[in-house]
Amino acid sequence: MIRSDDTGKLILRLALGILMLLHGIAKINGGVGFAASMLASHGLPTALAYLVYVGEIVAPVLLIIGLYTRPAAWIVVINMLVAIWLVHMKQIGMLNKQGGWELELQGLYLFSALAVAFLGAGRFSVGGTGGRYN
Repeated sequence: MIRSDDTGKLILRLALGILMLLHGIAKINGGVGFAASMLASHGLPTALAYLVYVGEIVAPVLLIIGLYTRPAAWIVVINMLVAIWLVHMKQIGMLNKQGGWELELQGLYLFSALAVAFLGAGRFSVGGTGGRYN
């Protein structure tokens, strides 16, 4: 059996990075108005909404190329925790019509990012060796 932990890490990084980046591209096109309104509804400064670009553009690009992978993954973790807190708390214990968790997409992003944060980038990355930050 062929086994490559580095290939698995690459697949996980690419899936997470590309799928999260698509959300960031949507925010570039549509703005961060929704995020700003959610922050305002919780009494937080709306300027914080621009941090979504870090969590959904900068961090995913770093994940894709495998540079500063662990810090980038932690940024995605924080991004997802904030998104769940601001938008999805009412759904946290709910199931959808198919019997799945109502927040399964958010959960997959969150837990995939957590896995990358602990696993690192692997050999197939700009960092190459899976060092301290990769």
